[in-house]
Amino acid sequence: MKKKTALVLAAALLVSLFAGCTKNGGTEPTGTPTNAPEEKISINIAALKGPTALGMLKIMNDADAGTAANNYSFTVAGTADEITAGIIKGDIPLAAVPCNLASVLYNKSQGGVTMLGINTLGVLYIVETGDTIQSVADLKGKTIYSTGKGTTPEYTLNRLLQSAGIDPEKDVTIEFKSEATEVAAILADAKDAVAMLPQPYVTTVLNNNEKARIALNVTKEWEALNEGSTVVTGVVVANTKFLNEHPEAVEAFMNEYAVSTAYTVENVEEAAALAEKFDIFKAAVAKQAIPYCNIVFIEGDEMQSKAGAYLQVLYEQNPTSVGGALPEESFYFKR
Repeated sequence: MKKKTALVLAAALLVSLFAGCTKNGGTEPTGTPTNAPEEKISINIAALKGPTALGMLKIMNDADAGTAANNYSFTVAGTADEITAGIIKGDIPLAAVPCNLASVLYNKSQGGVTMLGINTLGVLYIVETGDTIQSVADLKGKTIYSTGKGTTPEYTLNRLLQSAGIDPEKDVTIEFKSEATEVAAILADAKDAVAMLPQPYVTTVLNNNEKARIALNVTKEWEALNEGSTVVTGVVVANTKFLNEHPEAVEAFMNEYAVSTAYTVENVEEAAALAEKFDIFKAAVAKQAIPYCNIVFIEGDEMQSKAGAYLQVLYEQNPTSVGGALPEESFYFKR
């Protein structure tokens, strides 16, 4: 009897020990972890060759090293036409594009594109070869050379002038050129010329023309004249179907993007080297231009407020510039 009792107690002790191990973090007999990491997925990402791609540099480098949250394949396109169809179809689930193009794609696809965040504020500057422009008011009576007729640079300049009480059609002469290099050539030959140019062309002009100087930061002047509003150049978008099907992957990307934009701003020399590595800008130009490119990552309510106000300005000047209608609430992703 004593022998039988001892066997029962021993069995009970073994069961107790096994249960204790399982409760304290061991695996079940199958050996399957209770919190296994989700498998990486492959995602095509696109950006345009210019300032809107600069916030992605660290993610691009991490993807090259195989340390990114997912398996990213990047395309740096020369023009928007190269990537717009892919964004709508879902072949390119994530992309960095101009703010107004995001609205155009949203309308064209009937909600098939969603804005995740703002990645670039204003990159436009007033440059002159004299020393007469100290404020927007000083532009009255001047001839201003620029690129971008019928696009956002024209609408941005018009609104900036109007905010200062200057009629773009009567009080100034705006001469549009097809290429920034044409504007740069005018600045090189003239003693007292005024132009509006985006980065990195501003940096190129300053490097090649000792007479040129940055007279006005269009973004800062805009903000001073339009309380609560700013210039929004670039945004990050997602194909809406992909976003709904892979919310964890998009969440991981957004977290990486926030870190990546901060890296570009805080590590200019290293970021400039990556800009050349990925054929966005030459390192020497990028090193000088990055501090003037307003690289950010703004999401949520602030994103909607800033982007919505800027799109409203564009819509008022030319509805087709935003796709014929302002985007609905669903356009702005909130996590």
